[in-house]
Amino acid sequence: MTHLLSREQARRIAVRAQYLSRERPAGLLDLVRQLTLLQVDLTQAVAPSADLVAWSRLGAAYSPKDLEAALGNQALVELQALIRPAEDIALYRADMAAWDERNGMLGGWRESNRNWVAANRGCRLDILSLLRTDGPLPAREIPDTCEVSWRSSGWTNNRNVLKMLEFMEVRGEVAVVGRQGGRDRLWDLAERAYPDDDVVPAAEAAVTRAERRLRSLGIARERGPECPIEPQDVGKVGEPAVVDGVKGTWRVDPAQLDQPFAGRAALLSPIDRLVYDRKRMVEIFEFDYQLEMYKPAAKRRWGYYALPILYGDRLVGKVDATADRPAGVLRVDAVHRDVPFTKAMTSAVDREIRSLATFLGLKPTMP
Repeated sequence: MTHLLSREQARRIAVRAQYLSRERPAGLLDLVRQLTLLQVDLTQAVAPSADLVAWSRLGAAYSPKDLEAALGNQALVELQALIRPAEDIALYRADMAAWDERNGMLGGWRESNRNWVAANRGCRLDILSLLRTDGPLPAREIPDTCEVSWRSSGWTNNRNVLKMLEFMEVRGEVAVVGRQGGRDRLWDLAERAYPDDDVVPAAEAAVTRAERRLRSLGIARERGPECPIEPQDVGKVGEPAVVDGVKGTWRVDPAQLDQPFAGRAALLSPIDRLVYDRKRMVEIFEFDYQLEMYKPAAKRRWGYYALPILYGDRLVGKVDATADRPAGVLRVDAVHRDVPFTKAMTSAVDREIRSLATFLGLKPTMP
């Protein structure tokens, strides 16, 4: 059976699945288990994205110290710059163990990555030996013994130790166990960081990951562009659905169908999962948005780090805000309204801005 959904129904499914309706999660662990991940992005224009995502769901009940504590006691773990529940690592271990074989079969840049790691086997073993005796360590304290340099047109060119550590992470040999000064990753042996849970077979794990991804998104495409770290599509899990006015077939979490909806206002991180898939954002929410921090100032429409505004089941605008910590203020340069705001909307958005300022320990300055 294919479900026929209006855009409003699709939006409400997505908002509710992301804990952005009035129903709040019980706590941080409950939240991350539902979302499956918090993305690590340390941009400080307002606050790190993981903190913004947690605050937008938990409100005043959340403190960044909660995340630090959960990572410290390994209830949550970081894998490829995504914070996940520790128990979910068992869903990735089979793929980690088969990394060499899988990348050899897929060819292209994946095979090149595998060959580079193989060519620097001595360096990899040196890192394992050093971490076993002296870990955890930041990358800068690990000697570079690579025989073949990593070549890239980007900032990682010749960053041999860092690239080796990242490949060793996806091989399941090392893990990030903290961040020095809140930024530099601390690396240790994976066996000391990850739970000693039974490894889930690869095929079963792939289905379970897709099921959890759909549960967190509510509605998603069966197939989409390749995203090597965290896919945006979900395969055949869930049930098929058609969204009125949108081409193609979707997959929907049946647990989200025919559920009551009570919306609220929320300010979102620019990489919040509700808007991270920009194509889905346009198709379902009909929302025009880009993160403009990499654009020249003169070409920005909404601001360096504008926060999307959710009101009920609609994305209705952006808040151009900057945390000026030396001055002790959250500077709001503009509230861009994509639709006319009612008095109720204006009041709700203003409350969220003041709440964000309080969360950051700053005073809001409004335009």
